[in-house]
Parts: sequence; C-alpha cells; structure tokens
Amino acid sequence: MTGAHRAVSAPPPCEPAVSGAVTALPRTAPGDQEFTVAEGRVDLWLIRSPEGPDSALLDTSELDPAEQHRAASFVRPADGLLYAAAHVALRRLLGRYTGTPPQDVRFVREPCPGCGGAHGRPAIAPRTPHFSLSHSGGLAMVGVAAVPVGVDVEKLPREETVEICSRALHPGERGELAETRGAERTARFGQIWTRKEAFLKGIGTGLSRPSTEDYLGADARLHPHGWTMVDIPCDPTHSAAAAVKGPPPVAVTVRRLPGRWLTAPGATDLTVRETPVPAC
Repeated sequence: MTGAHRAVSAPPPCEPAVSGAVTALPRTAPGDQEFTVAEGRVDLWLIRSPEGPDSALLDTSELDPAEQHRAASFVRPADGLLYAAAHVALRRLLGRYTGTPPQDVRFVREPCPGCGGAHGRPAIAPRTPHFSLSHSGGLAMVGVAAVPVGVDVEKLPREETVEICSRALHPGERGELAETRGAERTARFGQIWTRKEAFLKGIGTGLSRPSTEDYLGADARLHPHGWTMVDIPCDPTHSAAAAVKGPPPVAVTVRRLPGRWLTAPGATDLTVRETPVPAC
C-alpha cells in the first residue's frame, strides 16, 4: 500500500480507531487542545442521530432559519432529525475550533471550480478551518482540517442497489467489483463510493463531475494526484471515507460526539474524550 492511500483498521465495538498507517496524536488534556487546527492533522467526528426520548431533547435553537426549514421539509422525520443533529454538531464543533458562538457561525460557498459560480465547497467566513459534512442512515460525520477536506458516510446498500449504481463507477472500479460477491461486494462498493463522494466534495464539484471519471479503487497509485484517501471505521452498517488535499496527514483522529453535545444548551463547554490512535 503506497503513501497515497491510508487504510483504517476495523475498530473495536463503539471505539473508532485508526491503524498504524498514521502516527498517533498525543492524548490531550481536557480543553481546547482537542479543537486545534494544525498542518498534517485531520479531525473526524462521528455523530449518531438521537433516538427515542433523546430525539425530543435535540437543541436546534442555534440553527438558522434556512436550516430549521430544511430539517422540517424532509418527508421522513428520521431524515429531518439526522439533518438537524448533524448541523447542530457542525455549528458547535466549528464554534469550538474558531471561538465563535455556534449561532454566529456563517456559512458561505467557495467558487465552483468548473464555472466559477457561488456553489462550490461549503466554507465558513473567514474561510478557515476547512470542513466537510456528510450524513446517511442515522449516522453523520464532520471532518475538520487545515487543508481542503471532503468526507462521506453512507449506509451500505442492498445488493440490487449495488448492481444498479455500479454502472456509475470508473471502468477500473467496476472490474474490481465484478470480482467480488455477496457481503464482500456490498462492502467493496461502499468503500469505493464513499472515497469517490469524499473526493468530489473535497474538490468542490460534487456529483456535477462525472462519477466515472476518477478512479478510487484498490490501486492507490492511480488515485487523483495531490489527494490522500482515508478509509474511516464507523458502524458495521455504514462505510465512510475522507479525502485530504496534499500528502498523507501526520495524524488522523476519529472521535464520537457524546449525545449530550446535541441535547444540552451550551454544550460547547463540554469536554470530549479523545479515543487514542494506535501506532505500529
């Protein structure tokens, strides 16, 4: 496996971990060191949508009117709840990184790399740190870095969905997928697709760039130049990946946000326990 690709090992139950392919971050003391942006460092945060009684405790007071309207517009209430939880977490995380009250975090769009229009990568004003957000099937992920980053998390699809959606893959990716069957095929598709969406988010085009154009399969030497792919362990039912601009990061840290971050007013004052990253 080359330096252009950093795989992540399967985590122990409920404990995301990064393999020895990247160097461990030192364990931080409680406080804002957990929310420091640094060159060579990528922070990844996993957020589980509130369930049962906790769903009524979700504090959405810091969302702006557009976010609240969007959350209420989903046909499936569970999708609206996940959207709201993901955006509450995003605002509170970026608030901690920037020293800004969550409700005052202002989002903008960078210029589109294709046409120059104001619909490129989401950013904050001022435009540091870089961030990316994804959510699917009850799980969300936020990535924060000093360089452009894209993240994607997807609930693993059914086999018939894989069959249909594989037509949208690069020919080399389709060839690799054809060599697998059953659960292995579904997991392989999820890995390829999340890498692909993470990369397209990272460069700012999204799926307006043909999904067949870029190869993000098993051979890291053929991945898009200037980007590093990171496979992220999350839940057995999901696949997740991050795309980071530049050389392989020195440290990738995966953390789960505790539920109280979503339900408690003023939760930005809470400390998040860092999961240590094992090094080889």
